[in-house]
Amino acid sequence: MSDVLEEGGPGAEAPLFLLSFRHRDELAILAGSGGWQVIAARRADNAEQRFLASGAMIAVVDLRGAFDQGLAAVQSLTDAVEVTATALLVIVSRAELARLDAVIAAGATHYLAAPFSDAEFLQSLRFAERHAVRLAGGWNAVERRRAVERDGTLAWQADLRTGRAKVSEALRKRLGMDTRDVASSVLLARVASSERDAARAAVRRVIDSGRPAAFIHSVGEGRSEGRGEESRVIQHLRFDAARQLLLGTIEFADPDLEVRGGRDPLTGLRDAASARRWIEARLIGGHGHFHVLLLSITRFEMINTAFGRQTGDELLQTVGRLIAPIVADLGGRRALVARTTGAEFIIGLPEDSNGERAMLLANRLVELVERPFLVQTHLITLSTRIAIAESISSDSDAAQILRRASATLADAKLTEQGHVRMVTSVGHSDAAFDEALQSDLRNALDRDEIELLFQPQVSVTTGKIIGVEALARWRHPQHGELGAATLFAVAEHSDYLVALSAHVQQRALAKAAAWPEALSKLRLSVNITAEDIARPDFAAGFLDMVDASGFPRARLTVEVTETGLIEDLSAASTLLADLRAGGCRVAIDDFGTGYSSLAYLKALPLDYLKIDKKLAEDITGSTRDRIVVRGVIDMARSLGLAVIAEGVETDEQLTLLAREGCNYYQGFLCAEPLDVAALEAIVRR
Repeated sequence: MSDVLEEGGPGAEAPLFLLSFRHRDELAILAGSGGWQVIAARRADNAEQRFLASGAMIAVVDLRGAFDQGLAAVQSLTDAVEVTATALLVIVSRAELARLDAVIAAGATHYLAAPFSDAEFLQSLRFAERHAVRLAGGWNAVERRRAVERDGTLAWQADLRTGRAKVSEALRKRLGMDTRDVASSVLLARVASSERDAARAAVRRVIDSGRPAAFIHSVGEGRSEGRGEESRVIQHLRFDAARQLLLGTIEFADPDLEVRGGRDPLTGLRDAASARRWIEARLIGGHGHFHVLLLSITRFEMINTAFGRQTGDELLQTVGRLIAPIVADLGGRRALVARTTGAEFIIGLPEDSNGERAMLLANRLVELVERPFLVQTHLITLSTRIAIAESISSDSDAAQILRRASATLADAKLTEQGHVRMVTSVGHSDAAFDEALQSDLRNALDRDEIELLFQPQVSVTTGKIIGVEALARWRHPQHGELGAATLFAVAEHSDYLVALSAHVQQRALAKAAAWPEALSKLRLSVNITAEDIARPDFAAGFLDMVDASGFPRARLTVEVTETGLIEDLSAASTLLADLRAGGCRVAIDDFGTGYSSLAYLKALPLDYLKIDKKLAEDITGSTRDRIVVRGVIDMARSLGLAVIAEGVETDEQLTLLAREGCNYYQGFLCAEPLDVAALEAIVRR
């Protein structure tokens, strides 16, 4: 970004526009290491305008984990790419190569299939750049175009060693400044006084982490052009550690932020983009705290499987029609109701609402959604969980609020202690996490705050404990015990997931290798993540770790969740085959929570199928519920897979599961997760 402010020429950093829904930071750092000036985004809103404003010769769109959303972004960029004679590089997973025709038809000029090495990614950028240079008429033409673009770029750089800052000519004019060379404090003074603490915090995060970041704030524009009003801007920050330069580019936010957006074609409610604009409009206004609710209909994939997608669509339409008037009644006409993806809704309550009203609304919605619905000839009862997040002063964009709500929702789905969870501005629920938690996690391993517990797995026919699953808990010094869902959610958002996963695996193996004689025959189950699967050398490294621990491979089961397999089924199949060939056994965990369950059973080398606790609960429901569970168990057994039921809490559940042919179970009916001493005691009993 500093090259915007200096003389151009060969070798200056070239701008690169990057849109990635799940891997933005790691790709931005990697591209930056290759010499590109990265303008990074995690949302597809206004992608075409942002790409054009960046002046980039290459647009990179990462479709992994959000193929349809990314494909729509590719289509929106096509005209701009053609008009500006630039390149469009698309990243897909191996499992998505079958849909490559759609990507090319949408306008991509290049593609890269994951997993890939750092060198392969950088080389793909160079090929794309060469393509754009040819279209532009050679490097001389490119440099002439860059010189023109530099004159119009809103950018600045601050030297941490001298305390001085330099702004581009375009930014100087926009802000009505007399000179381009100013004290750094002059730039900070342009930030609205109420937002300067948040600005300082954002700068510290960028400097401490080395990762690019962005935040939103108000800035007073110059009067030289007749503008004395405040505008809302997005600051894109990057830190050049070698030169101790803080680099920024400015993007003026859409003034029509709140009202623009589309409709969900299925329900007619607002769509996800509109919801994000609604939230950011509240942040821009700065009129006080507001609340965002995430409503999720659980087990909805099972409804689609059992009754058909048409029935599922009709259910979602009915739910949308029912919740909208209640939200308007309790939240007022400025409240928001939007559908995101699948069976999830975003509800926004404006500034004049409070936590009590948000909780009242949430409970009303639970009562409404969980009543029986008659769809065609089917009587269907839904289950729902709702997370409530209150805005806090450090929120700079919609993603921060929605991230807190999503973490709370994930934790709510793992427990039966109420259908509604809330995280407020003055405290944290067990599921809540913020920027501080992400920093805390990096020290948690050194402080030995991550502990391992073991939950028994029991034979249905004999009642004997045959194995255990290793489960992680975070003993946080301020927030108390945080469960695995919160722990791994924090790790994912702080780019620490691979390190945490390896730590948990290694600790579990070390503890199991040192078990007393009473536990020496038990099997151990450990979990691996989607990030583990994406690493091409993971299987060999994992087996070496097992051998180094002294725990026998033959007593080890590797568990991977359905959701962890979605990105690249081919890579997962290869990895699991390597682990089985190495002597381990393999299980799918939480079966029944995803949308490609049948594909997994056919494609993957497996030994066990662990059915989600929701299926174990369903076994005591209606006749139709039992038929669905019976079908899953029969299907697994016909493929030669042993079946483990999770979350078994009652004798009735166990009796019915045994009747249907389930082999093993784990859950509170036997024991909660235990430390080694408690595990030894229960095994001896």
